Amino acid sequence: MDTEKSGLGLDGNVAAALGYPIGIFAIIALIIDKENRFVKFHALQSLLLHVAFAVVGMVLVVVFAVVVIVIAAAAGAAGGGTAGGAFSGIFVMISFLIGLAFTLGYVIALIISAVNAYSGQKFMLPVIGGLADKWTG
Repeated sequence: MDTEKSGLGLDGNVAAALGYPIGIFAIIALIIDKENRFVKFHALQSLLLHVAFAVVGMVLVVVFAVVVIVIAAAAGAAGGGTAGGAFSGIFVMISFLIGLAFTLGYVIALIISAVNAYSGQKFMLPVIGGLADKWTG
């Protein structure tokens, strides 16, 4: 891979790695760097990862909110009681744990990707790595 200087004046591996924790840097690198395919690949993969996290995160929030509302409405229609409230509380805790695991996976993917980019390796994340490779090739 071409880890020589990027269009930003940084070493290619540094420019590629910085796009993961700093999303705006990935946007700038993708716009400015026309020559270095290594930097463009990692910048696009970083952006796709950030966008996927945001979109899936929003979908999860909406789904969890709808399910809690349905549980609360069903409990109210069934005569109330504490069973519906307890079940919705348990679901909220499970939703929180799922969200926490999702966020942890996102942060781990960012760290692994940045470390590999800094090492000069073309590390491809599942699904989005293939898209980034195809779109920058």
